[in-house]
Amino acid sequence: MKQTLADVRLTEWASGGGCAAKMCSRDLSELLGTLPKSQDPNLLVGLETSDDAGVYRITDDLALVDTVDFFPPMVNDPFHFGQIAAANALSDVYAMGARPVTALNLVAFPVEAIEGEVLREIIRGGRSKLDQAGVTLVGGHSIVDKEVKYGLALTGLVHPAKAVTNANARPGDCLILTKPIGVGIITTAIKRGGADAAIVESAITLMTQLNQQAAEHMLEAGVHACTDITGFGLLGHAQEMGRASGVTLELDHAAIQTAPGALELCGKGIKPGGLENNRLFFADSVKISPRISDAFQDLLFDPQTSGGLLVALPEKAAARLREKISESQEADASIIGRVRPRKEGGTLVTVE
Repeated sequence: MKQTLADVRLTEWASGGGCAAKMCSRDLSELLGTLPKSQDPNLLVGLETSDDAGVYRITDDLALVDTVDFFPPMVNDPFHFGQIAAANALSDVYAMGARPVTALNLVAFPVEAIEGEVLREIIRGGRSKLDQAGVTLVGGHSIVDKEVKYGLALTGLVHPAKAVTNANARPGDCLILTKPIGVGIITTAIKRGGADAAIVESAITLMTQLNQQAAEHMLEAGVHACTDITGFGLLGHAQEMGRASGVTLELDHAAIQTAPGALELCGKGIKPGGLENNRLFFADSVKISPRISDAFQDLLFDPQTSGGLLVALPEKAAARLREKISESQEADASIIGRVRPRKEGGTLVTVE
């Protein structure tokens, strides 16, 4: 008998969940490192800097921003899952300083085990976020699978000279994080059936929140570099920015906000598998003060789904940007550190 919208629990139809299901960065690096680099001069941003999306120049005044993102469910409600997947995919385009314009659905679904009404709700949830962002859904592709998976391929537009990358953070810049971290811990608790309803509701609010307004404000403020925080955790994506920019990112752990309930759940040993993968791969490129609790250190590696933006910009503009972002969304943004020059062979990220 097929499961219906009334009784389905989506997390039971996935071995992983959200961005925690991403391949380990180590494995990806080994695979992608063997591929030849593109020689197309119009490819302005490709694989080399592990950025959030590709940028391809069409004319002197127009470039396409292309990205794709899909994953298994990390929440049980189909509509919320669709919303989170769409918000997560859109974030890649926003991180590049671009305007998303079209989207394609990507669907894997066990049609013989779950009623089609469930899939309709997933797609409806995704569509609601596309509508909010002013993005046109133009089609998609679906396959039959034993697990539920959903996401989108997105195309955005940007002026070739105005694309924001993770490779231009400058010494002296301030670092702003636009959402709290820790939702990977909470979604793991959801899958295990051990998350308080209020904590789940708060996490869903964070994950369904678009980074659209934060991106608009950062462009007005003169952003130098940006990346969105997803499956490789705050430290994973921060070290990518440090490596691409040739700098060290210096973070103040006391300024990093955490999602309600995440620290307590982590202290109880609730951790996604992707967290340990991140720690193993990124530990050599980061330095964390031993004064910081083990649970908080775990949160720094926690894989986020539809996380915030990490923005590097001039210090004089940082306080006002933080205020404007906080005023435009439910979650407060915070200034979490500074960009410093990196000595040859030096650490990419330090946390005090």
